[in-house]
Amino acid sequence: MDFISGDQITLTSGEQTATIATVGAALREYVVGGREVVIPFPADELPAAFHGMVLAPWPNRLRDGKYTFDGEELQVPVSEPGRGTALHGLVSWANWSVDSVSETAVTLAYELPASPGYPFQLALAITYALGEDGLTITTVARNVGARALPYGLGFHPWFAPGGTPVDRCTLQLDASSRVTVDDRLLPTGSVPVDGDFDLRAAWSLDGVAFDDAWVDVIPDGQGRSWARLGWADGSTVEIWAGPEAKAWQVCTGDVVEGVHRAGVAIEPMTCIADAFRTGDDLITLEPGAEHTFVWGMRLV
Repeated sequence: MDFISGDQITLTSGEQTATIATVGAALREYVVGGREVVIPFPADELPAAFHGMVLAPWPNRLRDGKYTFDGEELQVPVSEPGRGTALHGLVSWANWSVDSVSETAVTLAYELPASPGYPFQLALAITYALGEDGLTITTVARNVGARALPYGLGFHPWFAPGGTPVDRCTLQLDASSRVTVDDRLLPTGSVPVDGDFDLRAAWSLDGVAFDDAWVDVIPDGQGRSWARLGWADGSTVEIWAGPEAKAWQVCTGDVVEGVHRAGVAIEPMTCIADAFRTGDDLITLEPGAEHTFVWGMRLV
């Protein structure tokens, strides 16, 4: 690897440019017409706050790093000691291999080795592709082992605010409930959206701080749910996810080291935090089974 973030693959299509870093299969840059859609990070620096990375085999937090699957009690490393949780899975800091690459698309692959805390064999392949509809990301997960495995997936892009403070942006999100949490940001339930949390219509982010999840997504006619970050100049970053996305996480980064409200993380997920313990929307992959998750973004 030439850089801390791994090898760099740059894709181009018309006015679009995307750079993918092999560490974490991270979306390091996405620029449309010279405008940053995601906040870039330097190739030779550690990205702050899981910037652009893949979150698997679970997104968000796992209480105490402990869970039970198929009658077996398991313990993964606690990676967020301040809250006593295992954060964002096991593949974010892995160096993925490049399976195929063209001018407009790249596929990266990683096979997660079995470990005491996750004694399963999971193969992942992620394709980033530029096209007329923006940037599309497709993830295929496959159980290559001999036993069933638990699985969840999320992504962690930090979206740029269009050259102005986040307070001048708006946010719209297709979801009708929000997740309530305890002081460790672990779920305690869900309630209908109201006030600042009702994002079904565009809502000003002026003075609003989020590190929250939304569920009960509202699909369109194609089964997609959408998030829309409105910029002050009238442009909009549109983020969509297919029916496999059961939740969205939004973080304004107010107290996140290296972010401090420089942008907004808008994260499509197959499940919310602690799904390995609660079973809520947890995916079980049988031997040989696959799961596909598709989402994307565009600037309009």
